[in-house]
Amino acid sequence: MTAPTAASDIVHARATRKVFLRLVPLLMAAYFMAFVDRTNVGLAKNALEIDAGINAAAYGLGAGLFFITYAFLEVPSNLILHRIGAKVWISRIAVTWGLITIAMMFISSPMTFYILRLLLGAAEAGLYPGIMYLITTWFAQKDRATAVGLILTASSVAFIVANPIGGAIMQLDGIAGLHGWQWLFVLEGIPTVILGVILFFMLPNSPEKAPWLEPEEARELTRRAVGNETEESNPGAIVRTAMSKPFLLAIAGIYFINQIATYGVIFFVPSIVEAMNVTDSFMIGLISGVVGIGAVIGVVFIPRVLKRNPGTEVRLIGITTAAVTVLAMLFILVGNPVAKMLILSAAMLFIVGVQPLYWSVLMARLGGVAAAAGLAFVNTIGLTGAFVGPYAFGLAETATGSPSSGLWVVVGTTFLGLLLVPLLRKLLERHDSENPTQELVEHKTEKPAVILGHAL
Repeated sequence: MTAPTAASDIVHARATRKVFLRLVPLLMAAYFMAFVDRTNVGLAKNALEIDAGINAAAYGLGAGLFFITYAFLEVPSNLILHRIGAKVWISRIAVTWGLITIAMMFISSPMTFYILRLLLGAAEAGLYPGIMYLITTWFAQKDRATAVGLILTASSVAFIVANPIGGAIMQLDGIAGLHGWQWLFVLEGIPTVILGVILFFMLPNSPEKAPWLEPEEARELTRRAVGNETEESNPGAIVRTAMSKPFLLAIAGIYFINQIATYGVIFFVPSIVEAMNVTDSFMIGLISGVVGIGAVIGVVFIPRVLKRNPGTEVRLIGITTAAVTVLAMLFILVGNPVAKMLILSAAMLFIVGVQPLYWSVLMARLGGVAAAAGLAFVNTIGLTGAFVGPYAFGLAETATGSPSSGLWVVVGTTFLGLLLVPLLRKLLERHDSENPTQELVEHKTEKPAVILGHAL
């Protein structure tokens, strides 16, 4: 690749600013609504037990089933996106998941709950790794972690905002003969369908198709984001790629554990709050949103720490994982409700704040169709943890009668995650010594995950 000139640097910087202003907000909006629609069921948990006979274990299973079809269809969905373009595919994802969210109003039994959650996962499959893939095609490596951080910020803000809004919607109980939880699904599904239509008209397939970029800007973006397009993309080749890059399996394992903690807490925090004798649905949502504040702080704070200590990504992953273990144990031991919520928010700071590091490390070592497949592969493995988390939390609550007992699941799994951190370090060192890619050479003094801190 030809070395950039001062003039091309200016063109690329100008084009990248346009992408941050025109493309990233669309992707943030999509992930914002995805997070709202996949997690709003947490506010409906206790109402569904009364109206549809869905107990804690059934709820945990249904909440987690979303991630089975989501994970199973991740790789094929991302390969379709790679072939037909983001405009059609991401628009299709948004419209179908919005319609199924609306259909959740017809839940009448555990079985209908399971079926609709499976369908919702199938509809949304490929969105997140699709967004990650788009980041690899629009951004140079030095800008990718910033974009990932913004996407994760959108999901964290969604948790802060959506919980009180959802709690307020739940107070519409009885209007037009519908339960509050039915209004919740309808009024949060409609905006997603509208967003899907907007995406079809506003989301370009590539820099060359963006009407708001000059031709030279589009060329410069593509040149600096270009990856290896020569790798095979069939399922067998994807598995072979993963096995030939063992660090993918290590990151996938750590991400699997991270997602157990993430979605176990997210789906059960409204029940944890309600168990603290909070009965008003709006207040339940408002207090639950405190957890999201910790997540937002995390995606800002952790990269800033890394910026001051370059080259310590794996060490920071280990520290954050250990911090979650300690905070989960502290949550269980403390009895004061205010202290418990603050501790839980601090735990989410580390649980969510560390996630940009996983994707940045991957993006530095994958490009082209390998990125589309590899990112989806890691997300597939990780999201099986998103199934395990809510299900394990539900079993724990059923056995003990306390929603907070699920934090023992977090203690156990994050301790296991610590054991994978030294392995990840060794595998990354081996891969980088054997495959000194151009991007890593260019940024050898500034590790990929650090870059998020530059813009935050």
